[in-house]
Amino acid sequence: MKKKLGLILGFIVGFASFLFMWKMLFLTRITPEDELAPGAVMVLAVIVGGLFGYFGIKIQKYHVFKFK
Repeated sequence: MKKKLGLILGFIVGFASFLFMWKMLFLTRITPEDELAPGAVMVLAVIVGGLFGYFGIKIQKYHVFKFK
């Protein structure tokens, strides 16, 4: 489990930060009558979470969190 800590934390941080920024930057500027594709937003959040997870693995493996 300790080997997957960077992946899990990176994914959670990336996923949550994307959804938070989406809400703060985009949803506050559109009218309620506009239709959005929630599936596309979730797919983008998963992709961003995956990228953050990848970077979390790289950071854990090479720099900060050396677990044995």
